[in-house]
Amino acid sequence: MLLLALVAVLGLAGTASAALGLWRGEQRMAERAADQQSARVAEAVTDEVRRYSDYLTSLAASVGAQQTLEAGEFAAIAAPIDRANLPGVTGVAYVVAATPAQTAQVQAYWRAHGADGLVLQPGDTDRGQHLFIVLGRSSDARPTPVGRDLTATPAAASAMRAAQQRRTLIMSATYHLIKDRALPAEQQQASFALAAAIHATAPAQDAGEFRGWLLLGLRAGDFLRATVEAVATQASAVQMMDTETDGDVPLVRWDSGRAIGPDDLTRQLSVEVLGRTWELTVEPAARLADHRGLAPHTIAVIVGTVITALLLALTATVTTSRDRAVRRVREATTALRTDIARREEVEQRLRRRETELRGFAGIVAHDLRAPLARITGYAELLATAHLEPDESDMLARLHDGAHRMTALIDDLLGYATADNAELRLAPVDLGKILAEIIHDRDDGRAVFTVGSLPVVNGDAVLLRQVFDNLVGNAVKYCAPDRRPHIDIRSRRDGERWRVEVTDNGIGIPPDQAEAVFTAFTRVDEHRHYPGTGLGLAIVQRIVQRHGGTIGVEPNPEGGSRFWLTLPAVS
Repeated sequence: MLLLALVAVLGLAGTASAALGLWRGEQRMAERAADQQSARVAEAVTDEVRRYSDYLTSLAASVGAQQTLEAGEFAAIAAPIDRANLPGVTGVAYVVAATPAQTAQVQAYWRAHGADGLVLQPGDTDRGQHLFIVLGRSSDARPTPVGRDLTATPAAASAMRAAQQRRTLIMSATYHLIKDRALPAEQQQASFALAAAIHATAPAQDAGEFRGWLLLGLRAGDFLRATVEAVATQASAVQMMDTETDGDVPLVRWDSGRAIGPDDLTRQLSVEVLGRTWELTVEPAARLADHRGLAPHTIAVIVGTVITALLLALTATVTTSRDRAVRRVREATTALRTDIARREEVEQRLRRRETELRGFAGIVAHDLRAPLARITGYAELLATAHLEPDESDMLARLHDGAHRMTALIDDLLGYATADNAELRLAPVDLGKILAEIIHDRDDGRAVFTVGSLPVVNGDAVLLRQVFDNLVGNAVKYCAPDRRPHIDIRSRRDGERWRVEVTDNGIGIPPDQAEAVFTAFTRVDEHRHYPGTGLGLAIVQRIVQRHGGTIGVEPNPEGGSRFWLTLPAVS
């Protein structure tokens, strides 16, 4: 009973440990996806605001370049501002400042310059200055409120004055646009405006003279919807709040209609946009954490429980059969000779199986490579067709995945056969092998320096694989902004030759110099480069089979120096 209890405890403990590990892995994957989703949303918002500000900056520069601005010229300059290329934009307005005494004069001036029927409507002001919209272009069915005094709209007025003082684009606090105030309350969107001060650039004597402002109005809901719909593929909702505005009511909320996922995957982050801070809250979609069918940790629990039950049954059977086994010892002794004969037969079968497995490895490699070659071929064929950008992106990922799988198959087979491949020892000219490898690896970017190389005793095919891997790594693991320099030298060391391959790449930390030769292990600096983590493990196996050793040390001039020893020709 004690033995059965011990088996049960160990089995269930192992099952719980595996299930917990899988569950934590699932949680980490979901959290990573939530982080990536929120980062994409924040980046999309900042990029769109930057694009809108670029439009307004160009527009302000064009207006400032006019010696005498006419209404018709303004309409032509502002023509590119529309909802098709700038979603959420309601229009653009040209605003000028005027004291109460200057109002009539300003009205007459702009009427004379094409603003027919302009009627300025002064409001109350505590600054002694009005801010009149004298020209405008609307991007929707509602006209720009030309003639209105924006001093009664504190958010817009404050943004314009800040833009003049700082000589940069400023985003206003949220408010309801004047043109939207006639709508029912439920149809009014929270909005904001981008303000740019206009300074003259022509004629030369007026350069730098302040002439007014351009005000670009945006409805926040339309802006957010157009911005995040394409990138929030794993989000249920995104809400945007202006943290510098009183109150805690969201500025706007976009809802995809998808089921909402767990709260612990909701992400909040701040975005700095043109002098203001927005807080984005990205709620995950339920599918971010859902699984098709049973979750892996649930499957682990089921499988582990079944295995534990089988072990218990087996243990119980073994313990109850002990007495029967003792009685059968005598019978087993008399059958020993027969058993020996059977063992010899089994050994012969195992040898045959070993031979078959070697052949099987080649067959598997061929059968896996063949469909991968077809996948790669069809992917390259489809790449010549006219595809949508997202389709081209998915096709490129398919093509890259097939290439990586082919490389992985090659490395796995190389690793599996590095121990048992038959050594065909003969004199091998390393100089000739390195010349062929450099010819194959040279892409015109790398610089190779090769000293005198010896003739060693080894397998030419396997040694070529060793140096091809070392030279390939030296070229690959080099910073993009540096030109690879690879130096290959050798010297006699007793009955062996020591060969060194030195590069100026990203290097290997000294505390990980031994780990790089472990299968499937990659140092942190190499994780941004493609690879399977098997190349150096294969190299070490081949060198050890030749009776040599291999190691790596830092290059004093930057990079790494790989060294290995090989037997000299006797």
